[in-house]
Amino acid sequence: MAASKLAALIAAGARVTVVAPEVCAAMADADVVMQRRGFEETDLDGVWFVVAAATPEVNARVARAAEQRQLFVNAVDDPPNASAYLGGVIRRHGVAVAISTDGHAPALAGLLREAFDALLPADLDRWMETARSIRTHWKAVGAPMAERRPQLLEKLVELYAEARR
Repeated sequence: MAASKLAALIAAGARVTVVAPEVCAAMADADVVMQRRGFEETDLDGVWFVVAAATPEVNARVARAAEQRQLFVNAVDDPPNASAYLGGVIRRHGVAVAISTDGHAPALAGLLREAFDALLPADLDRWMETARSIRTHWKAVGAPMAERRPQLLEKLVELYAEARR
């Protein structure tokens, strides 16, 4: 379970330290600091965010130590010991869509993430470039907020009209 969190944390720029007596191959091969031992409260010194993916008993110890330090804890598949939830996230071409079930149904969050990802347009990069471009124009001319979405929709429709020509 913890290995599934690594890629997103590393992609977000986190410097990750893994503390665990045993780790799976995916974690052992990851670009992280590895401490092969049990949890100690001092492991949280200087930390900004905590992911606990152990037994409920260990997660509870981590959560108590984190609360004393005012740190958020994502306790994987253990909502009672969590103070933060990492939902399913889609990141493409500058667009981020996050789905959360407050930690109560992570499998559902994963299924919804996959479904929304399939619904997003394949040319989302063109949508983003169009939105960036028109936003620059709006700022230059002081376009009222109420006019912006309809104008963006027109520009996006034009993308497909051009493709049909």
